[in-house]
Order: sequence, then C-alpha cells, then structure tokens
Amino acid sequence: QVQLVESGGGSVQPGGSLRLACAASGFSLDDYGIGWFRQAPGKEREAVSCIPSRDGNSVYANSVKGRFTVSRDAAKNTVYLQMNSLEPEDTAVYTCAAPLGPRSCEHIVRGTDLFWGQGTRVIVSS
Repeated sequence: QVQLVESGGGSVQPGGSLRLACAASGFSLDDYGIGWFRQAPGKEREAVSCIPSRDGNSVYANSVKGRFTVSRDAAKNTVYLQMNSLEPEDTAVYTCAAPLGPRSCEHIVRGTDLFWGQGTRVIVSS
C-alpha cells in the first residue's frame, strides 16, 4: 500500500525547533521529489520546501529560508524537515506530498497532481 506518514509535530515555544519526518511505504522516496506544505487556520495551503529526487538544489519558501532544512534518509525511506527558530507564524498543519510521476520541484510546489500524507500539527506559542 502506497502511503506517506508524517510525524514529529507538537507544541514548541518561539525560537524552538522541531524535526518533522515523512515516512513512505509502498514506494521508494528516493525516486521522487518530495514537497512539504503547510496550512494555517483560515489560510490557504502554501509550499514550504521541496527536495528533488536526484541532483539539484532543494527549494524553500522565502518565509522559512535560513530556518528550515529539508533532507532525506534513503535507508529509512524518510524525508525530514528540520525547523529551527520557529515563530508563531509557523503554526500550521504540515503535510508532505509526492508527485504521481517523475516531477521537478518546480512542479511539486504548485501543489497539484500529488499524493498526500495525513499531516502533522505544529503549534508555536509562548
């Protein structure tokens, strides 16, 4: 069964860190670019980051550049999103997504034709 499962969300104070994980089953994450998205209450979903399947640079939303880092562990078939210096504005449900076929990050961040996980909630509050 093809599945994406996120974990690592929780509550943290401003300035804190969290590491989200996106674990895949039923297919190899190594063969696909993977996107991280978030949706805050009352707001539209936005692309946060994308890691390409092979060569190339990961991409980040301007709002998280320098604070978030995406990486993959092929042995664990998992993609991570390390989030540092968290701000209240980072509060959202974070979801990872994979394309239905080979796609670049330029395509993935548009948020269409993707296979989605169930999401994990991040709350940044003092």
